[in-house]
Amino acid sequence: MSSVALPTQHAAVLYGAKDLRYEQRALWPPQPDQAQVQVMATGLCGSDLHYYAHGRNGDFALRAPLVLGHEAAGIVTSVGAGVKNLVPGQRVAIEAGIMCTNCHYCKSGRYNLCKDLRFASSAKTFPHLDGTLQERMNHPAHVLHPLPDSCTFEQAALAEPLSVLVHAGRRAHLSEGQTVLVFGAGAIGILACALAKARGARRVVAVDINQARLAFAKDNGFADQVFCLPAASKPKTPEEALLRAKESGDRILDKFEQADGFDVVFECTGAEPCIQMAIHTAVTGGKLMLIGMGTRSTTIQLSAAALREVDIMGSFRYANTYPEALELLGSGKLPNLDKLVTHRFALEDTARAFDLVSRGADEHGRMVLKVMIGPASSSAQ
Repeated sequence: MSSVALPTQHAAVLYGAKDLRYEQRALWPPQPDQAQVQVMATGLCGSDLHYYAHGRNGDFALRAPLVLGHEAAGIVTSVGAGVKNLVPGQRVAIEAGIMCTNCHYCKSGRYNLCKDLRFASSAKTFPHLDGTLQERMNHPAHVLHPLPDSCTFEQAALAEPLSVLVHAGRRAHLSEGQTVLVFGAGAIGILACALAKARGARRVVAVDINQARLAFAKDNGFADQVFCLPAASKPKTPEEALLRAKESGDRILDKFEQADGFDVVFECTGAEPCIQMAIHTAVTGGKLMLIGMGTRSTTIQLSAAALREVDIMGSFRYANTYPEALELLGSGKLPNLDKLVTHRFALEDTARAFDLVSRGADEHGRMVLKVMIGPASSSAQ
């Protein structure tokens, strides 16, 4: 009996540091409770870049070839047995994490903390779960979210990083009338500013070391005011670092004439000096949300937070945020967010896209914020 040949598709597959191959793979039909999605847009993330540049992201190293990408949206092309909430032709956002659904965290609504969660494009679990930098992917239907009619594929791809902020905002009880300080004016920092504005914050300011990013945040209405931290030499001791952090925090408060501090501080850099400064810029009784990841071990002046009851809160990914994020993206409550996407590439040019992200500016000197990967061009089929 002859076997039926499977159709094929293209994927951008990472084999090691800067070893990204555009190759043809078999396209399997969706399993029960899965849907197959034609991926229309994938935003590149900092974790994707770490895998591309180093073959690892922190402690998680590649152990097999891996398809990167987890900020994505597309079109349902077929559904497996038992799928009732989706139909072919439906536009969806792809939530990349697959939770166990049975543990304490999943049952209590905090599935982002599920110990058995598998995340597409992450090497944390093995066998790895391929991400979205492929023409089509099969994914559980319950983590595919229908798009509002007014939401484009690129906007829907931003639902993943926006979900990070929606989750952090919930933990911080972000609400109308508050003052908000954001450390970092990259994509996540811009989204933090945009969400704070949408939630009715009366004042949103941003701090960074990159003047171009700050100008983007100010000129497009994401931040009311911005401050570029001056360059400084590396402190010689931890004690000197803490002293400088206090001085820099005071300088930030003076710049913004916010002597008592900010109600909510979003730390989106993961840089130790910014975490140290952030403690001193929160108001007494305020909240500091740690969103950026990058420094494995950080020295902080804990007493400066404890004596003023500043809540230092961690925030990891998201849970039950996609519907709210997609509603926001389609509502018009996040003006100018489309400008966050500065560059676009076809799927076969993914390696070029990663090289651009690693440089931070294109050949014309234009800043890189969010890069989107679209479908393969017809010439590459």
